[in-house]
Amino acid sequence: MNFKKPMTLFAAAAVTLSASLAFAWEPSGKVDCIAPAGPGGGWDFTCRSVGNTLETLKLVPGAVQTTNMAGAGGGVAFAHVISKRNDDTNLLVAASTATTTRLAQRQFAGMDASMVKWVGALGADYGVIAVGKNSTYTDLNQLMAALKKDPRAVKFAGGSANGGWDHLKVLIAAKAAGVGSLPSVPYLSYNNGGEALTQVIGGHVDAFTGDISEAAGFWESGDLRVIAVLSETRLPGKFSSIPTAREQGIDALGPNWRGFYMPKDTAADVQDYWVNAIETLYASPEWKAVMVKNGLIPFHPKANEFEAFVNKQVADIEQLSIEIGLLK
Repeated sequence: MNFKKPMTLFAAAAVTLSASLAFAWEPSGKVDCIAPAGPGGGWDFTCRSVGNTLETLKLVPGAVQTTNMAGAGGGVAFAHVISKRNDDTNLLVAASTATTTRLAQRQFAGMDASMVKWVGALGADYGVIAVGKNSTYTDLNQLMAALKKDPRAVKFAGGSANGGWDHLKVLIAAKAAGVGSLPSVPYLSYNNGGEALTQVIGGHVDAFTGDISEAAGFWESGDLRVIAVLSETRLPGKFSSIPTAREQGIDALGPNWRGFYMPKDTAADVQDYWVNAIETLYASPEWKAVMVKNGLIPFHPKANEFEAFVNKQVADIEQLSIEIGLLK
């Protein structure tokens, strides 16, 4: 798989439907958004930020409650939805490239992407590699030089499971830098990006691998030094001072879409409602402000194309995992 041009996976498209359209079904009462990890990570960010915006725009009749359900890199939540809430109409589940990665690597035993409905995506979050403010590593080349000398020299912390998207991002960068013995590079898996960041900031782990939305707060406070963003060009706005891996001579890219799936055994008009709600939200000034604040780039496949996009990404990441040695 060629990750040098990942935006072929992330071709931006936006379709805005009127929020005033009448639907055969509308939610009543509280809406539940499952974040398949603990508080503080990317899925938690997706549920809370989208939930707040849905409420602000009055696209839901009541509150959107975030339920954190950590375990198995999203597998616990995936199994919970399929086995216990497969017809729940008031349920959304945060998803991302981390979700398709686990599906691609067959980590959700007995389950696959066809067992849920894919609602849509609301932007993409680029990967970063970061270190604590007192780290001896000041740029990506220094860190990769240490790995070239000894693949075990730098320990990385991330919020995905071993072999998950956060882990893959480091290996993509290391492979591009010419590091050998990629399976030997240490990666420590935590329940979410927030926990992983705490370990790095506390000096217990050498480096963080995650997304810019996860790292933004600690970077702004000065507790974290982001030494590379895995994007084609520098991110806009306040993140424009962060160098890309590419400009440091390492051709590594790691975009992470953010969106939702929902239970499979729900009626078509239920899915229509949530697809429209997400598309209306995406087009709103309120959501655009959230995107700018958190470094999200535009990414919104057409509603009728999102499932095909997910299936293609699963196949592509499966091939990448084979190339890097994570799958046979």
